[in-house]
Amino acid sequence: MNKFRYAIEIGGSYTKIFVKDEGFALCEPTLVAAEPTPEGYQVIGLGEKAKQMQGKTNDAVEIFSPISNGKIMNYEYLKELLSYFFDKLDFKKKRDSIMVLINCGLNQKEKDTFMSLLYDLEFKEVILLPTVFCSCLGAGKNISSTKTNMVVNIGGANTDIAVINMNSIIKGATLGLGGRAVDVAIANTIAYNHGIVIGLGTSEKLKIEVGSLYQNDTLNMEVTGVDIETKIPRSYIISSSDLLPVLEPFFDEIIRAIDVTITSLPPEISTDIINNAVLFTGGMSNISGLDIYLQKNFKYPFKIVDDAENVSILGAGKLLDDSVLLEKIYENT
Repeated sequence: MNKFRYAIEIGGSYTKIFVKDEGFALCEPTLVAAEPTPEGYQVIGLGEKAKQMQGKTNDAVEIFSPISNGKIMNYEYLKELLSYFFDKLDFKKKRDSIMVLINCGLNQKEKDTFMSLLYDLEFKEVILLPTVFCSCLGAGKNISSTKTNMVVNIGGANTDIAVINMNSIIKGATLGLGGRAVDVAIANTIAYNHGIVIGLGTSEKLKIEVGSLYQNDTLNMEVTGVDIETKIPRSYIISSSDLLPVLEPFFDEIIRAIDVTITSLPPEISTDIINNAVLFTGGMSNISGLDIYLQKNFKYPFKIVDDAENVSILGAGKLLDDSVLLEKIYENT
């Protein structure tokens, strides 16, 4: 498998591409902006351009991700979006082979859809690989070892929980919980508690800049939205305490799922996990105060990896340089 040149992670929030011998080549929002015409919807923005349009267009324009919970929801729009990304990287004459990172909970039909999409984009060879393998590799773990590792990848659309041993997944699950769900919950909470409507772009910014699991955090940010009653723009100061009731239940649910997974494992494997610590990766692992929250609410050793939002695609880059390991992992998926 030494001929694989490209790796792509099509996340619910961002799409990332790694090119062998070149490095981390692209990171753009997995977003499409389309407006209605007499002939049907017409795409008017892709990737970063679509994100910049959020909250700034008329009501007829739809801005959406064609992938949700790790599954392709709109084949044609995702095809157009990926084609746009590949053309930006000048893949037109070099679409030989690509590795696609996927969630571990996809069924065979959902996997086949990914395969069809990449073949439609004129790649000659396509393989699918669970993202969690790459998360472990990016974090510096030896996934070929008999010692078991556990990784919790909290991404934009969902959360993967996987127990990995000797290049295979012993137990894995995908939860429909991710950063975009938090963005929606933040917008709904602000509308309910403060009577103003904000866009998802503003919600995401609040999550990144103000979101915190510290009980007494004083971070705050002024946002402008539309007053629900008067329909007039109004500003309001949002503090970390406003977002805490959104963040805590989100992480509580993930912790419960991890507990269920670990308690279902044989004692020898559980011991390995305790000795190696549970790895937390993905963009939502960057939330301020997560370490303190885990110390109080999580009963197992843990590690929040460095560069958590990019660790998976960087791990995929390592695999592109190790064809022997790639083949071993692929044989076990």
